[in-house]
Amino acid sequence: MTLTLYTNPMSRGRIARWMLEEVGAEYETVVLGYDTTMKAEAYRAINPMAKVPALVHNGKTITECAAICAYLAEAFPEAGFAPRDDERADYYRWLFYAAGPVEAAVGNRALGVVPDAAQQRMIGYGSLDRVIDVLEQAVAAHPYIAGDRVTAADVYVGSQVIWGMQFGWLPKRPTFTDYAARLIERPAYKRAGDLDDALIAAAA
Repeated sequence: MTLTLYTNPMSRGRIARWMLEEVGAEYETVVLGYDTTMKAEAYRAINPMAKVPALVHNGKTITECAAICAYLAEAFPEAGFAPRDDERADYYRWLFYAAGPVEAAVGNRALGVVPDAAQQRMIGYGSLDRVIDVLEQAVAAHPYIAGDRVTAADVYVGSQVIWGMQFGWLPKRPTFTDYAARLIERPAYKRAGDLDDALIAAAA
C-alpha cells in the first residue's frame, strides 16, 4: 500500500493531514509551492486544478477535502470514523453542507459578493447569515455533528468552524466555541498541526 499526501502547510491540506492522523495511516508527504511545483506538469497530472490537497492511494487520486475525509473513513474502517446507520443522514447532510453552502457563502463574502434578495433565490446558500444560523443549529444538535462521537464529518465541519472563527467570518458564538474546543484537544488534531507548523517554520 502506498499513500501520499500532496499539500502545503498553509492550505486546506491541513484538513487532510488531520484526517490522516485520525485514522492512523502511514503516509508520505509531498510539500508543494503555490507558484512553482503546484503549477508544474508533474502535479497537474495528479490534480489538473493545480490545487492542494490531493491524496494518492495505491495509484488512485482523491481531491477535495470533504471527499478525502469520507474516503479515508471508508478506506480505514478500523479507525471508526465512518458513520453508523443511525449517524448516516446527519453525517452526509452536514459534510456536504459545509463543502457546499458554507464554502460558497464564505468565498463570495471574501470576494465582496453579497447577493440581493432576488439573487438569493438563485444560489444554493441564500445568504451568509442564514448559512451561519443553520450551521449553528447543526452543531448544537449533538456533541458532534452526527451524534455523540467524532466522525470524519467532524474533521471537515470542525475545520470550517475553527478556521471560520480564526479568520473572522464565523461569529464566536458559544455553540461554535464549545464545539471547536472539543476538537482541538484531540491528539490527532495536535499532531497534524505540529507537523504542518514545523514545515512552516522550516521554510521561514
